[in-house]
Amino acid sequence: MFEHFDDEVREKLRVSDENSRLYLNRYERILMQLTRFELRDHAEFLSDRSFRLNSCPFNGEIPLGLYELPRRTGEAHLYRLAHPLAEHVLAQAKNRTLDPAELTFEYGKHDGKVSVVEPFVGKSGVLILALFTVEALDQAEDYLIYTGVTDQGEILDEEAVRRLLSLPATVTQAVNAAIEHPTLSKRTEERQDSIRRHISQRNAEFFEIEADKLDAWADDLKVGLEREIKEFDRQIKEARKAAVAALTLEEKLVGQKQIKAIEAERGKRRRALFDAQDEIDRRRERLISEIEEKLQQKVNSEQLFTVRWKVR
Repeated sequence: MFEHFDDEVREKLRVSDENSRLYLNRYERILMQLTRFELRDHAEFLSDRSFRLNSCPFNGEIPLGLYELPRRTGEAHLYRLAHPLAEHVLAQAKNRTLDPAELTFEYGKHDGKVSVVEPFVGKSGVLILALFTVEALDQAEDYLIYTGVTDQGEILDEEAVRRLLSLPATVTQAVNAAIEHPTLSKRTEERQDSIRRHISQRNAEFFEIEADKLDAWADDLKVGLEREIKEFDRQIKEARKAAVAALTLEEKLVGQKQIKAIEAERGKRRRALFDAQDEIDRRRERLISEIEEKLQQKVNSEQLFTVRWKVR
């Protein structure tokens, strides 16, 4: 039953098959597949989750021996994305120039069921993988944009292309000329525009959150000062009543001095209220200026590879 689950379902269920193989999530599987390719002349792969490094093609202190993901034996090195060996493997793969080529994907050799790819068995077409980088709000975000089309004009959605690239494949032949496809170029641009809109909307929500924080702080500050001013008004009113009710000149003078002192404190609070309003305005202007500067998006698009493909 496990073998007939769609790959996406298997990833979510995290069940094991009859051999009780440990579940590897998608990223771990991709890392191990990439490692198998990059270290094919330097390591012996014992399973889909372990290998023995016999020689190291990279500089640095990288130990030879058994590596496992996840680690099951005490003598094995824990292989993971943060391991120096994995970092070198990834860097080597990312820096490789990928020329146009024709790939044949072997759906029949894939261990599992991929529903979104099944309709394209026996068909051929073109696919493009592009890296789109957006810098905004002091951070950079990378997006892989998958686009594909059959020779009959059927569009493959991103999930279908991504799953297609997870299948075993061989390079059928090199392609001397660059592969151009206007439909895929247009869809790549549309996807980039969609990503930029999404980031803009998300950043607009961030701006609203920051503005709400500022408004809440301003409201608390003004309410507190206004409450104090009202309290001084009440005290002045009572002091005036007491001064009017005083029977002697000395008592009236004391009352007037008290009124003057309270009015002086009230005046300070009023000035503080005006100063607070000015500070609020300055902070709002500063926030708007900072956000405007940070919201300026810097984008970069790089086409990683273009291939002709067929599935069998």
